[in-house]
Amino acid sequence: MLELVVLISGTGSNLRALLEATTDAEYPARVVAIGADRDAEGLGLGEEFSIPTFTVPFSRFATREEWGAELATQIRPWSPDLLVLSGLMRLLPHAVVSEFAPAIINTHPAYLPEFPGPHGVRDALVAGVEQTGASVIQVDDGVDTGPILAQERVPVLPGDTESTLHDRIKPVERRLLIQTILDIANGTTDLKGPPSA
Repeated sequence: MLELVVLISGTGSNLRALLEATTDAEYPARVVAIGADRDAEGLGLGEEFSIPTFTVPFSRFATREEWGAELATQIRPWSPDLLVLSGLMRLLPHAVVSEFAPAIINTHPAYLPEFPGPHGVRDALVAGVEQTGASVIQVDDGVDTGPILAQERVPVLPGDTESTLHDRIKPVERRLLIQTILDIANGTTDLKGPPSA
């Protein structure tokens, strides 16, 4: 049974899907703690699913490194088998990546390496492409540059807005995340690592 710590910044829609998957006794993973970098709406899922939560507000630290040190301090007691970034809108500092790698994964609303960064959906629309996608990657020190574990194409439809396109990508993201964690637990997906410094 994989024990997961999930980090979020927002509503936790991917997290909810994962938590619902883990209610199945046959699913080989469970979330042991939920963390956030702000007072995120998704922290309410902790109470709903009886899972401990913690918050390490980015705004309270002078540097990303100081924030990362406290984040690692909060994660460490849980000894997670896998650290899942589920809508965490912060780049993890090198010290955090090096401590928990190679067992860190992240979802991204684009078909990487296309459209990395925080505006993957918007960037796809601006580029005028006919298809984008969703990816699950292993986290390294770059911005969405880690090894790709799973991905799937999503068409861009005429008249799509950032909101409508993202709404179609999200269910694919959730499905890929749940399947990737299952594959890691079953040993069919191997987490290579640690990433190079």
